[in-house]
Amino acid sequence: MSVTPPSVRPPSGSNLSSVPRFTYHCPLRWSDLDAYGHVNNARFLTLYEEARVALMFVGAGRAGVKSFNRGTVISRHEVDYLRPVDYGDGVRIELWIEEIRPSRFTVGYELFDGGSVAGRARTTCVPYDLTGGRPRRLTDAEREFLEPWRD
Repeated sequence: MSVTPPSVRPPSGSNLSSVPRFTYHCPLRWSDLDAYGHVNNARFLTLYEEARVALMFVGAGRAGVKSFNRGTVISRHEVDYLRPVDYGDGVRIELWIEEIRPSRFTVGYELFDGGSVAGRARTTCVPYDLTGGRPRRLTDAEREFLEPWRD
């Protein structure tokens, strides 16, 4: 795992504003491949998850926000596969926060293979009270951590 300091890039398809992005470099594993020698479509979600975990658990933990790892569930994934990814040196995933609501937030991603975008995705995350077995609201500290990554 390699976490790069945030970079600021224009959002996909837009020339009007800049979006802070968290950058994560992920090696590919032999087990990521399908019978055709490409990264399996389901493994894209695993790669996005690794990047999200690096931001929410590692990055937030370093910032003193430890509550994400006490309960966060996924309520929705949307994935666009733009081209196959072959086994190689690894991929770069850039992610940002698209939306913050009182009891959920949406993460946007672009997965790069070399210099080309190979996939785009978004994930809706819900803070969750594991003890109570129900969704909860974002804490002020969580919201404050997510806000700089917001589109």
